[in-house]
Amino acid sequence: MEFPVNKRAKVMHFLYLNFLKPILFLFDPEDIHDLFTGVGSFLGRYALTKNITAWFFSYQNPGLEQEILGIKFKNPIGLAAGFDKNGLMTDVLPAVGFGFAEIGSVTGKPCTGNTKPRLWRLPNSKSLIVYYGLKNDGAEKISQRLSGKNFNIPIGISLAKTNDEKTVTTEAGIADYLFAYEKMREEELGDYYTINISCPNAFGGQPFNDPARLELLLKKFAETKFTKPIFLKMPPDLTETEVDQIISLARTYKISGFICTNLTKDRGNEVLKNKIKDILPTDKGGFSGKVVADLANNQIKYIYQKTKSEFVIIGCGGVFNAEDAYQKIRLGASLIQMITGMIFEGPQVVSEINQGLAFLIQKDGFKNISEAVGVDNK
Repeated sequence: MEFPVNKRAKVMHFLYLNFLKPILFLFDPEDIHDLFTGVGSFLGRYALTKNITAWFFSYQNPGLEQEILGIKFKNPIGLAAGFDKNGLMTDVLPAVGFGFAEIGSVTGKPCTGNTKPRLWRLPNSKSLIVYYGLKNDGAEKISQRLSGKNFNIPIGISLAKTNDEKTVTTEAGIADYLFAYEKMREEELGDYYTINISCPNAFGGQPFNDPARLELLLKKFAETKFTKPIFLKMPPDLTETEVDQIISLARTYKISGFICTNLTKDRGNEVLKNKIKDILPTDKGGFSGKVVADLANNQIKYIYQKTKSEFVIIGCGGVFNAEDAYQKIRLGASLIQMITGMIFEGPQVVSEINQGLAFLIQKDGFKNISEAVGVDNK
């Protein structure tokens, strides 16, 4: 089965890059995103369309399976939060080949997001500028939509505070996070939760990057006696001192791990400036994709060096192929998330990455992907 699956992916990759992508990139990126969300939602409604999708995209290999924090992952490649904002695609994502997915970010109240335009492509930089501002239907509606569903892959739920002036104070912001969390818990949703403290496009900035405020937030979460793993989604622009403070808080409040990283907004960062090869269409928003890859890798490396296997690290930022994913794994990430790489390379890239990872671990003499975690960062 290995050869025909590999051949299928190569054919689909060629067709996407040479025929479909040039057409899609003629249109507004948010319109295309909404189109694919609608198509994915439709394909997930019926067994026939899910089976057809799986025939085109799925790939399995026992060497990629892991059990982490009591959760079974068929492979380490997940869809990052920010694509399926409202939990509309959970039925089709396993057929596309994802080993897990994260929906949201879900906020306490419905949020229309920032004004359009709010999504731009940087084709020469293989990146996006994102200025959505936490657009989503809100915790109540999303929890009702997902209630009673049986998910074929682990589903994480990213939580954030509603993007408006009403949540600017620390107390109101914490209450908004907790409202979203409790709504999800009422319906027993989510295999894990992510506290998104790093959205760069929200009203009032990123107040919970501040250790004192973050401690107040985590203390309130701890009081709920959470029974499922909690992750922190990290900004890529933190200093080592700031990361150390967050690690200390994570230990105190029994946080399970970190997602490294979210978008970067620091246009003055030399690492970022050296990666940008396009004329920037806006001074708004945060960058995803290749321009954030080194920042994410540096944070993964630093946290793993400081903590080893104490926390689970999910690597996110600039994953376009198996080598990108494997680099993050060898630096210390147990799982990988992606969005931008799929937009630039096509949906078949998920199975391509998993096939490539299966080859790479075999080449390096590992029986399971978990054996490669952190080997370059001892």
